[in-house]
Amino acid sequence: MNALHNPEFGPIFDADNHYWESSDAFTRYRDPKFAERGVRLVEVDGKLRYYIGDKPHATCPGPGDQHGRPKPGILYDYFAGREAIDPVRHAYSELAADHPDWFNRDARLKVMDEQGVEAMWLFPSGGVCMEGPMQPDIEASLHILGAFNRWIDDEWGFAHQNRIFGVPFMALSDLDAALAELDWAMQRGARVISIRNGPVFTRDGNRSPADPIFDPFWARVEEAGLVVTAHAGFDDGYRDVDNAVARAWGIDVENRKYAMHRADGMDFSSTLVTMLQKKRLVHDFAAILVTHGLFTRFPRLKFAFIENGAQWVGPLLHDLQVVHVQHPGMFASNPVDQFHRNCWVAPFVEDDVADLAWHIPVERILFGSDWPHAEGIAHPRDFFGLVEGFSDGDVRKIMRDNARELTFA
Repeated sequence: MNALHNPEFGPIFDADNHYWESSDAFTRYRDPKFAERGVRLVEVDGKLRYYIGDKPHATCPGPGDQHGRPKPGILYDYFAGREAIDPVRHAYSELAADHPDWFNRDARLKVMDEQGVEAMWLFPSGGVCMEGPMQPDIEASLHILGAFNRWIDDEWGFAHQNRIFGVPFMALSDLDAALAELDWAMQRGARVISIRNGPVFTRDGNRSPADPIFDPFWARVEEAGLVVTAHAGFDDGYRDVDNAVARAWGIDVENRKYAMHRADGMDFSSTLVTMLQKKRLVHDFAAILVTHGLFTRFPRLKFAFIENGAQWVGPLLHDLQVVHVQHPGMFASNPVDQFHRNCWVAPFVEDDVADLAWHIPVERILFGSDWPHAEGIAHPRDFFGLVEGFSDGDVRKIMRDNARELTFA
């Protein structure tokens, strides 16, 4: 029987669903004194666009209700490396007016019922791409992210009908501000929070998110039993690393151009650097969390990696095990065991889920469809096709029970 209609499995719990932001997502609660700082809305050719300072945002054209959005799953084969298509041509194919469920929680609940989705963790689309580009204006970034969280609470809620779990975005740049924002989110019912998977921007420079200076934040998260997610976005925290890689291979850092150009004038140097760095950030981020002792100091912390894929997990755990054996005493306990205890992973929809299960327990694998994004799958239940080799019990864990237990524990 087609898994889309298989009643045996019942409804599913999607750990990676998205909305598109409306035009006032970053401005509804914004203090006018920050009007020209951080993320700005600038009208260009009759449409509002996101600007940082005087430059357009590098990856986000503008609010979802102002620009066409891709059809869900349209770029699945492109991101899987199976088809060479023009992603730009498909990027603006769907009109906001035709998809109220991308913007409205009541409309989304109806679609969830049609899709057989019991509940979801609901993430931003543009919102996960804003903290990094707003640096080094930490004051503005904290204010605007806080304003954005209040918009999320208005539009989606942090635990709407115990089905839609809008995820507030936390920044650790100022500890007192982070604690205040965390308390506010918990008072509003948040059960899942998100932080940028990268170094923490502070007024004194970058810091590890596992630096003990942030322990009061992590202690409160652990005590409350919240799920911390690290959802991929656009990040400026590794720009120096990207540039160092480019420089090491003779690529012009500023323009990302190689010194010797092809005869036809084409140059793929920027694509090359992106390929080399693709899994670097999440790998290093997870390694830092373990190596800097976050899960030793907070053994009950629940940390989920969302839309970061899974291909980095095996190499990371291998490297941690090797250094653990080679350097006794470096870790308070086996780092692989720490990762298995504290971390959950949602693979990309094009990843090999069975391969991930070789590296972490099936109880630590989360299903995420990335719906309605173009690089996700067209229908959340299409993910059943990626777990066909698992037992019925394990399929239930991946498709529903793991996320359910995390959320309601």
